[in-house]
Amino acid sequence: MKRFWLVLLSLGLVMAFSASAFAIDVKISGSYYAAGMYQNKTTFLKDGYYETLPYFQNPTFSDGGPSTAFYYQRLRVQTDFIVSPGLKLITRFDAMERIWGGARSAAGTTLDSQSAGTRAENENIAFDWAYVEYTSPIGLFMAGYQDDGPWGTVFGDSSVPQGIITWAVQMNGWTAFLQALKINENSKTAIHSATVTDNDTDKYEGGALYEWKGGQAGLLGVYYRDASLRPSFAPPYDVGITGNVFVLEPYAIVQMGPVKIQAEVNYAWGNIKADQINVLTAGQDIRIDNLAAWVDATVNLKQFYFGGSVAYVAGQDWSHYNNNGGKMDVIKGGLLTGGMDWNPTLLLFNNERQYWAGSIPGYNVTSTSMNYISQQFNLNDTGMYNAWFFQGRAGVRPIDKLDIVASVSYAVADSKTLMGGPDAVSNAYGTEIDLVGTYKISNNLSYMLGFGYLFTGDYFKGYDPTTEVSDNYMLINKLTLTF
Repeated sequence: MKRFWLVLLSLGLVMAFSASAFAIDVKISGSYYAAGMYQNKTTFLKDGYYETLPYFQNPTFSDGGPSTAFYYQRLRVQTDFIVSPGLKLITRFDAMERIWGGARSAAGTTLDSQSAGTRAENENIAFDWAYVEYTSPIGLFMAGYQDDGPWGTVFGDSSVPQGIITWAVQMNGWTAFLQALKINENSKTAIHSATVTDNDTDKYEGGALYEWKGGQAGLLGVYYRDASLRPSFAPPYDVGITGNVFVLEPYAIVQMGPVKIQAEVNYAWGNIKADQINVLTAGQDIRIDNLAAWVDATVNLKQFYFGGSVAYVAGQDWSHYNNNGGKMDVIKGGLLTGGMDWNPTLLLFNNERQYWAGSIPGYNVTSTSMNYISQQFNLNDTGMYNAWFFQGRAGVRPIDKLDIVASVSYAVADSKTLMGGPDAVSNAYGTEIDLVGTYKISNNLSYMLGFGYLFTGDYFKGYDPTTEVSDNYMLINKLTLTF
């Protein structure tokens, strides 16, 4: 009899613990890639001395830098817990994002550039998403850590997980949404000490888009308030800054027969009340006036395709700082970039190359991803900055599984002025030729092989015309699995 009741009790426990699982549907998706990269030079110099920003630091001798070659990988897994048809819990993590056999990153608290975890955590495992998605009679609600950044075209997008509350509604081809984001939280907590109130960084945005057969268009408005560098003392001892930035981002994507046209304009304005901070002025407001824009067209003739892009991202005019006793009255570049999601070339403007191989310095100028203003305000966006960019490309699909595309890109700096020093001798970043082939091994497995060669421009000579720069090239191959 005891055995009967023991078996009955065991069956009851099994059913009890299984009951909740029966009510949840789990959907798993993701990707894995393993890649190898070879870069011929780790600087743009042929030989001689070079200095990193700021240019007046002690110089470091360089013979052009060594080459570098390594393998790297990343596993990304998204899990959707579907509680009911209108209710989900969505999570995503990255794991084993590391260089094979390479040095591991030191533990710390600084978040990775496009993650909710640190670089060291991503080398093991780091969760980026965890949010609830609820479809209600009055719209879609999402609350938790989710991606901030994607909007419109890929240009200007830097997908970074943030704590966000989202409301969205769709009707007759229209989609409208509102979002409240917490970028930095500096209130007093159990693990963070604070002596003042309102030292946070917050972001509020709203947008609307309309989709029709053959296209879509939309407008996003953003208000970004950065009080993280406000003073820790009461007036008149203020020694900080407060930023109020407004951004408008209209875009359009139109398909007209075989021709696809994409365009986006990003404009930022506002002011920064600066009492004292590094390169910024003391005791006056600083005006913000940033512009970035992109136009892209592709003609798809099935087996063949061709197209081109023109992009512009304003650079900072440091003459306002250099010629005014170290005081600044306007920030014309640095708060907007081409975005870390947009990678138009393999070597010059490519966030993946930058993330794994690092920046490529010239003489007293670093690579074009260096953005001092972005770093000052803890944005750390390594997308294209301070550039006019022009690209032509053509591709062929000789068979269904193979895609080969070649491109020629030319870029010049919008501003030649360097912080605290003479102007660069030229505004030419150079001309890059890229050739990329992708073979679809199966529906979920593909292999990519790419080659990029940069004819390095004289911008990387910095302010010294006697400096010699060197061309650079790289090879990359990547195996990608999606599931």
